[in-house]
Order: sequence, then C-alpha cells, then structure tokens
Amino acid sequence: MVNQEEMVALWEQHTAYEFETKDADLTVSTMVDDASVMHLPTMSGGSGKEHLRRYYRDVFIPGIPQNTVTETVDRSVGDDFLVEEILMRMRHDQEIPFLLPGLAPTGRDLEVPLLVKVKFRDGLMESERLYWDQAAVLAQVDLIASEGLPMTDFTEVVRFLRDKVMS
Repeated sequence: MVNQEEMVALWEQHTAYEFETKDADLTVSTMVDDASVMHLPTMSGGSGKEHLRRYYRDVFIPGIPQNTVTETVDRSVGDDFLVEEILMRMRHDQEIPFLLPGLAPTGRDLEVPLLVKVKFRDGLMESERLYWDQAAVLAQVDLIASEGLPMTDFTEVVRFLRDKVMS
C-alpha cells in the first residue's frame, strides 16, 4: 500500500516524465502492467503498459506543444487515488492529437481547465481519467461560436480557477 505522499510524488514524477523528460519508457515505468489512460472528451489513450508505451511515444508526448505550461489549481488525495484540477496553457502551433485530433494547427493560444483522477495499486499508477470542456476548447480555435450556446465563456472559468490559486 502506498501512502498519500508517495502517491503525490509518483504522480509528479509521471508528469515530469511526460512534459519535461518526454520519455515514454520512464512514463510507463510509473504504471502497473494493466494500466489505463483515457482523455475522455476525445477518447485518446488506451490500456496495457505496452499499448501505453506506444501511445506516449507516438501520440501523447510528440503531441505536447513546446510552450505547454501546466498549473495545479487544487489536489485531493484519498487512500488509493488523487484528483487534481489543472490549468493547461499552450499554443496550438502543431497537431495535438489527444486534445484536437485531426485538426491542423490554428496558431491560437489555448487555456484548458481540466480534471484528472488517478488511481494507484501496488505502489504504481493503475489508471488516469482526464476530463475537460471540449466545447470551450473548440470555441478557442473558432470551430464553434460560444455566443448563443448555453455555455460560459472559458475565460470566466480560467479567471475563477486562477483566483482560487492566487488566494
């Protein structure tokens, strides 16, 4: 059984391997053999360590724009899971298959508030589930107009979360 501090440390190491080191082998070293990862708004991800190794190597890691910044807004940790609210900022200057599959770069700046739930087993990560408002992402790249739709302007959401971080 892994304690809460160890779960947080493993999660932070996992994300460093993804976003800083950009190494698929190191990323999956933090996971159990039958791990699963799913970006639910786009259904990007998969199951099983070998599939995930290929996913991180061929899809996720090369799909992270160079200028991507992530900022933790809040984190809750339970006995075998953590939930984290994150603000992710990037420029859509390359294809981002996990976020905007099949869409050519628009050059737009994106701010994506997202939520990730991570489960742990046997001292490693068992699963990641990521959620975000895809309509807000599509509005930021002008694929849909948010005016007239029953949705809040994403800048209000980001401002609310950022105020929470700063307070």
